[in-house]
Amino acid sequence: MAIVGLGYVGLPLALEFAKAGCQVLGLDTDQSKIRELSLGRSYIRTIPADHVAIVVRAGKLSASCDFSLVKKADAILICVPTPLKNCREPDISYILKSGAAIAPFLRADGGNRPKLVVLESTTYPGTTDEDLREVLEQGSGLRAGKDFHLAFSPEREDPGNPLSKVAEIPKVVGGLSPACLERAKELYGKAIKTLVPVSSTRVAEATKLMENIFRSVNIALVNELKIIYGAMGIDIWEVIEAAKTKPFGFMPFYPGPGLGGHCIPVDPFYLTWKARKYGHETRFIELAGEINTAMPDHVVEKAREVLKKEGKPIAGSKILLLGLAYKPDVDDDRESPSYVLMEKLEALGALVNFHDPYVPQIRPNREHSKLAGRKSVSFESACDLMLIVTAHTCFRDYPFQKIKKPIIDTRNCIQGSKKPSLYFQA
Repeated sequence: MAIVGLGYVGLPLALEFAKAGCQVLGLDTDQSKIRELSLGRSYIRTIPADHVAIVVRAGKLSASCDFSLVKKADAILICVPTPLKNCREPDISYILKSGAAIAPFLRADGGNRPKLVVLESTTYPGTTDEDLREVLEQGSGLRAGKDFHLAFSPEREDPGNPLSKVAEIPKVVGGLSPACLERAKELYGKAIKTLVPVSSTRVAEATKLMENIFRSVNIALVNELKIIYGAMGIDIWEVIEAAKTKPFGFMPFYPGPGLGGHCIPVDPFYLTWKARKYGHETRFIELAGEINTAMPDHVVEKAREVLKKEGKPIAGSKILLLGLAYKPDVDDDRESPSYVLMEKLEALGALVNFHDPYVPQIRPNREHSKLAGRKSVSFESACDLMLIVTAHTCFRDYPFQKIKKPIIDTRNCIQGSKKPSLYFQA
């Protein structure tokens, strides 16, 4: 089998299938990833190098930039990014390019049964059975459902969560036809313990969007309540801790300085775009997006307020952001609210540095290209204000109580005796 895209989704999946005894070919256009895997090394912090080395040495996992090698594979899984364009329109170009690259090699060899293509990238309903199908059929001269099988199975990867095991997370699977579904179930059954078959690829695509829209809307709710309760002198974190003791009808979500990661800031707008094609508005999704997008402005205003109390303008003040990753204990900085905060603060004249033990240097990225190359500085670096953006576990051991400068905590990271005299929440 082959896996196209060896990032935070593709690599863990490749390792799981390899551990299950499958012969896995990893394909990616990034030659540095191919080089690292060929040497048995990991380039994702949360994936131990020995997990890679074991399956590479056993000959179960190989990697290449040569997409023509899929002609030897009986199944091809596509795990590539699905970002948004500037106008919040879906960008499925990576999916379509991957489909075009593998299409010429979909014909079954000799008497072998038809190949299977599965899309795992989060996208709007209809991508698999319309857009990807068209590219595959045009590029191969074959018919989906007859000459090759086609399915969709959304990724459910949770980077940095030690309790999240690929093999143990139930896998939703939808096929273009009943035969396509059975073929996909057969494949995933080799590595995944629990399969959740659904009636179509569109149902499977919609399932993934619902999962992330649910999170986006509820995060927006607690973000709004944080501001309202804060104005009343009520600690939202204490409220959540009390509310989550209810054993039914409540699920805790937590506020923050904005949304991060590839999924939640992006995926809901795939449905928003598609819904317009059917003449419908997605008011909950749009409102949640407005609230979550506005959270960095709330944090910036809090920074201005705190600095003013210290007799300093925000222009010219040195601000140290703690945390560049979008979630605790990972090196994943995709869509991190830290970038938005850096740009907004610097637009007001602040001098901004960051400290993150997991992200030593800002990598090139499409959305915030001007920040690429900046390096993490020491926690002890001189500053006028410290702003905690990511609640890395290691931060709990930092001597915040000794800091004589104001600290704004957006994640409830500092608790108890660790709180300094100039402690604020935002």
